[in-house]
Amino acid sequence: MASTAPATASENTSDKITKVDGKAPVAYDAGDYIVMMKQPGAASYAGGTNGLAATRSTSGRFDARSSAVASYTSYLKRSNRQVASAVGATIDSQFTIASNGFSAHLTGKQATELAKDKDVLAVVENDRRELLDYDSDNTANFLDMVGKGGSWASNGGRSKAGAGVVVGVLDTGIWPESKSFKGAALSSRPTGAWDATMSPIGVTSMKKADGTTFTGECETGEDFELSDCSSKIIGARYYDDSFLAYVDAGYIVPNDGEVDSARDGDSHGSHTASTAAGRPVNDVVTEGVEFGQVVGMAPQASVAAYKVCWEATTPDGDDASGCYTDAILSAIDDAVRDGVDVINYSIGGSPSEDYDVTDVAFAGAADAGVFVAASAGNSGPTASSVDNQGPWLTSVAASTYRNFDGTVVLGDGTTMLGATSSSSGVPEQTALVDSDPSSTDLDSPSDAKLCAPDSLDSADVEGKIVVCLRGVQARVDKSAEVARAGGIGMILVNPSEQGLVSDFHSVPTIHLESDYAEAIYAYVDYAAEPTAALLPGNESDEPSAAVPVIAGFSSRGPGISNDMDILNPDIAAPGVDVLAAVAPSVDSGRNYDLESGTSMASPHIAGLGAFILSRHPNWTPQQVQSAMMTTATSTRKANGNVDKDVFASGAGEVTPTSMFDPGLFVASTAKQWYGLLAWDGWDTGVKAIDPKKVNIPSMADGSVLETTTFTRTFTLAKSGTWTPHASVPGFDVTFSKARISGAKGQKRTLKITFTPDADASYGKWAKGYVTLRGTTRVRMPVALRPQKIVAPAEVTAEGTDGSVDVTVTGGTSEDVPLTMEGLAGADVVSGEVDPSDYQLYCVDADDASSLLRFDLDAEDDTADLDLYVYSFTEAGCDGDYAEVGSSATGSADESVTVESPDSPSYMVEVDGYSAGELGSPMAFDLKVYDVSPAASAGDVTFTPDTLSLEPRQDTTFTTSWTGLDADAEYLGYIHYGDTGVTTLLRVTTPAAG
Repeated sequence: MASTAPATASENTSDKITKVDGKAPVAYDAGDYIVMMKQPGAASYAGGTNGLAATRSTSGRFDARSSAVASYTSYLKRSNRQVASAVGATIDSQFTIASNGFSAHLTGKQATELAKDKDVLAVVENDRRELLDYDSDNTANFLDMVGKGGSWASNGGRSKAGAGVVVGVLDTGIWPESKSFKGAALSSRPTGAWDATMSPIGVTSMKKADGTTFTGECETGEDFELSDCSSKIIGARYYDDSFLAYVDAGYIVPNDGEVDSARDGDSHGSHTASTAAGRPVNDVVTEGVEFGQVVGMAPQASVAAYKVCWEATTPDGDDASGCYTDAILSAIDDAVRDGVDVINYSIGGSPSEDYDVTDVAFAGAADAGVFVAASAGNSGPTASSVDNQGPWLTSVAASTYRNFDGTVVLGDGTTMLGATSSSSGVPEQTALVDSDPSSTDLDSPSDAKLCAPDSLDSADVEGKIVVCLRGVQARVDKSAEVARAGGIGMILVNPSEQGLVSDFHSVPTIHLESDYAEAIYAYVDYAAEPTAALLPGNESDEPSAAVPVIAGFSSRGPGISNDMDILNPDIAAPGVDVLAAVAPSVDSGRNYDLESGTSMASPHIAGLGAFILSRHPNWTPQQVQSAMMTTATSTRKANGNVDKDVFASGAGEVTPTSMFDPGLFVASTAKQWYGLLAWDGWDTGVKAIDPKKVNIPSMADGSVLETTTFTRTFTLAKSGTWTPHASVPGFDVTFSKARISGAKGQKRTLKITFTPDADASYGKWAKGYVTLRGTTRVRMPVALRPQKIVAPAEVTAEGTDGSVDVTVTGGTSEDVPLTMEGLAGADVVSGEVDPSDYQLYCVDADDASSLLRFDLDAEDDTADLDLYVYSFTEAGCDGDYAEVGSSATGSADESVTVESPDSPSYMVEVDGYSAGELGSPMAFDLKVYDVSPAASAGDVTFTPDTLSLEPRQDTTFTTSWTGLDADAEYLGYIHYGDTGVTTLLRVTTPAAG
């Protein structure tokens, strides 16, 4: 954001701090925003406000239709209107169930003022999120759902799998004519085993397995009638406010096939819904390939479709499809209010270091008793690319479940194993061409190299097989271009590790991994007369890849939303070449198609959750999560070896034949979730807790300091006895108990301590498992990263002259030199501010600063002052700016720390929120510490100045200083060689005399 006018200096009050006149920075641009309030939504409200009764369920499911909820949500809506009105804003939509907040179009000033309101939790852009399809004959077979010993037969039969359960699908809508969604017509007269009904105005209802009633809506719209709902599609809603606003403004144009209703305009929503809960459909044939039966994980469950994603392009033709945040929040609210049991969320974005408003809403949904499955993301195999990281939902990685093998046979006899959906191929040796031989840099390919639309010359490719590079365009668009130019086959080559996908192409196609890229381009570009044949099946000398293998595109951990101390993803499920229902109007007339992505994996877990809840309707969402995770089995590497990369697969591949008998539950609580959000900076009103203390069926610690201990509380799902075991390379593991035992329903706590051993690899992740064996097998994934040195984060001392002993623990045998950055004294200015007013100060930073700290010390401890800090791109607080920190608690004193500052100047805004006992104006001191190599007060020395570390042994050194000013405070960093570990040294000096 750019400053409207440079601030002007009015008084130079410090060498470093200059008081300035002008308007306070506006931290937001004008736009569409989500305003999340601190007051909880009804699903999490425990009472205590204006005498309103608690609405959070203390046992069983949240009752959205109760009079207490009606009263409380009415109060929230009134309160939210008052908040918006105070800044002159008009609310577009409100959320009061899973979360509490509203969406609105705000000016930059309005958004900034709302962000400073102490009743506001967050103000964030109403952004657009992505669908997570990466672009089966029967995954149910692979997961052992079918057959005499399958999970369906062992747990009530397929005819009851999911019965009495509603799966809410937040997606692109649904195609009601699909055979996968066949159901009985609805009327006011109850139909079916669960008394499904629909009123003349589209209000639907259905009794459920847990004894409650689903009450939803069949919302009519363009090409969607009341008759499109049924006992299978028990609800259909759509959320078009932001989509239509952008269409009306001319920013985007709806795609062909997109309609303003709950009807699916993309295929993604129908695919995910049918994967979770599609009815059995026999003899499915697509593009001449016979696939047999297609069926969802919980075929008797009902579906409630919530259309939050829309297909569009910009006027220039760029993709503008996506899922708007306000639509997602409204849909979560409605899904919880309607009474769904499960939500599938195959949507995401870029991984973030912080939780966002949808995370808060999903925590509310889980608190209401809804099991949430979410895609882990399609940004793999890059580390720390995983999305949807909250422990209140189940994050799902994508795995293979079968191989659609195809073989490229080059004219020199070389064979290359890839993937194809073609049943015919190109069996004869045929001329082979590079789509663009002149484009040799695969990192910067030409349009022709990519086989982009209208890029190929028929004179070059007609009657030939064309080698095309993957990337930029959709894979199927490349084969369409080959067909347009007269080509008869395509070899699609990955430029990097991305995994293989068996799309239905316009010409026979084989998809090859990047391992073959160099060889095939060398052959086609340098052979005298290059030829190739494309054969279905594996005709190579290589073995087919093992299954299940985590897909190359599937996002990996460690998660960054929780300081790498919560393991993500949680679990894996089939997500490559999954066959399910699609919308024929936008899928070349097909009724079923192969799709890949974590979008396809997540609904497997959602459907299996519905299956579990149909048998165990009183299990909590976290018990369902625990049952799946602790009974999961290992995925494989392509060569068939066990893959222990828990950052790829989490707990492993879901195993439906075992998940109904977990033996033990490891379930987190809502209090822990809100404590974790508080740890992340959200003011939830709950005490912050360390991520490692969240009671989930996995363990992670990104900074093991000598030892790390996890406490896990188990609830016995059945009576029995279990003995804990562990296997984590480089660590010794001890348990507080040799065994745990008890009766069904009892709780048992186990402390698990990990200590690096002589084989530990410092600075690298070690991955393994803790397994409890006995009445059942309970396995939890573990990821630990030991560090070279353990040092205190902060040390405090006193005196103008003095010393302090610092004790560290070694992780390796090596010498580590000590260096000091600082000490830096505070630059101090004094000022005063009236309530509802502010004072501004500009601070120029050292180019090499490691830390800037801004402390606000009010004279009146009963007053309420707030502190905001903005970075500027130019010295003197000029140029573009952005908010980098704030401290707006209810106390008089505030503090903001900026680590590794990279801007030349910072503006500090001191706000007078409310006066205290001493009245107005409110006096304060603003202290600024700039820790950099240039700061060297105190002539700091170390004895010794080099540490000789030994594993797990303490070493003490003395830090000394002299000649500091009286009545002051100093900060500095102690650096331990190149380890990256630091200790903040804080020295306070007494007053003179």
